[in-house]
Amino acid sequence: MTAPLSDTPETSEEESQHLRFVQELLSRQRRVENLVHRQDMPRHQLVENLVHKQHLSELKNRLDQLPPDQVARILEALPQDDSLLVWELVAAERGEEIIDELSDALRETFSVTPQPSPRKPIMLNAFELHNGRLRQIPVGSREELAATKPIWVDMIAPSTEERRWIAEIFDLKLPDTDDLSDLEESARFYIEEAGEVHLHSDFLLDKEDESRNVAVAFVLHRNILFSVRDEELPVFRLQRLRARIQPGYVSEGKDVLLDLYGADVEYSADALEDIYAELESVGRQVLSPHVSDDEAAEILSEIAKGEDLNGRIRRNVLDTRRALSFLMRGRLLSPDQHDDARQILRDIESLDGHTSFLFGKINFLMDATVGFININQNKRVSKLTTIGVVFTPINIIAGIGGMSEFSMMTQGLPWPVAYGAFTVAMLIFGFTTYHALRYFEQRKARQLLAARHPGNAGPQVRR
Repeated sequence: MTAPLSDTPETSEEESQHLRFVQELLSRQRRVENLVHRQDMPRHQLVENLVHKQHLSELKNRLDQLPPDQVARILEALPQDDSLLVWELVAAERGEEIIDELSDALRETFSVTPQPSPRKPIMLNAFELHNGRLRQIPVGSREELAATKPIWVDMIAPSTEERRWIAEIFDLKLPDTDDLSDLEESARFYIEEAGEVHLHSDFLLDKEDESRNVAVAFVLHRNILFSVRDEELPVFRLQRLRARIQPGYVSEGKDVLLDLYGADVEYSADALEDIYAELESVGRQVLSPHVSDDEAAEILSEIAKGEDLNGRIRRNVLDTRRALSFLMRGRLLSPDQHDDARQILRDIESLDGHTSFLFGKINFLMDATVGFININQNKRVSKLTTIGVVFTPINIIAGIGGMSEFSMMTQGLPWPVAYGAFTVAMLIFGFTTYHALRYFEQRKARQLLAARHPGNAGPQVRR
């Protein structure tokens, strides 16, 4: 064991204090654990875990405050079991910095010590045909993948290791999903020299808080469909469910691909129905007699969301149409698959009419809402105009009265009487002007009502 840190001549008093703190904390933890083990109490394991976490948290906070060289000296001074425990607390964040400060013997020891590192769950699934149905096989190792005979291999954000499995077993290099959005439109569908068919398509993801198109890469290789994407999509869940339940639903990778495109069109149609329902609710608000500015702002927000989703659906079905056209032009489909592709294209044509109708409805609701905003603004301007007209005579009188208190109008009158008279005159003029404006407005409203309903124009007789 290495000599204690405090015994080395070059060690400072501060480093010795840190070492004693670590040693004391580790010793205290062992004493408390021994005490807990000897006690007969309920929830024994829970108490022990809480004590252990508390001590480790206190120890890690102290180690985080020390520079790497001091942590290295502490590791060299501790017994092996304690040094391994301390190393586990600091290796994840500052392991490389601390290793550079260690002696050769300890550097080799800690370098080969396996460190627990969180690993993302394997998101790779292979699908085999079993009695005419798809059977899903979660893959967690290379051996499990090599033992399958899939017609579809589905991957969500595959790791480097999983990509290596695909390259070694199927002799295929997967495209990188990060580069899908950077491709030119003309480079999204192509056939490699070895016969691999590459398609890069967008699939709709419609959530309550957001809607977006997610890029998915497809590769047809040896009659196997490989799909790569960064996140789970409802269309893929629906396809897996159908293929597992319905016998004879698919027979090869191209069937799976066509069904995915068909399911995407159905999902887009469902999203359009949601837009219809939301716009009907918005339309009832817009067609109400009065819409406030706050309500108009909410209506505009809902309309903008519907317009954005409608645009994404239109773009999504356009991308699906291009992918199907590529497959049909490349003579990659069988006669039955050609019929399926044509049916999907007909469904897309029907969606085009719906998206165009929705764009028109959205524009109408947008114009109506903006019209209500303009009406509210005109009402405010009208009120300001009325106020200005009411106070115009008052301002004239106030200006005349303020010319000079020794003017001809007030000569010989005490100033309280003169200014009191001017105040009363201003109030009378303001009251008269206000009611005169009200009279003319009501008269105009009665004339408009009589023009719209001639039968009700005459005076009504009370019985």
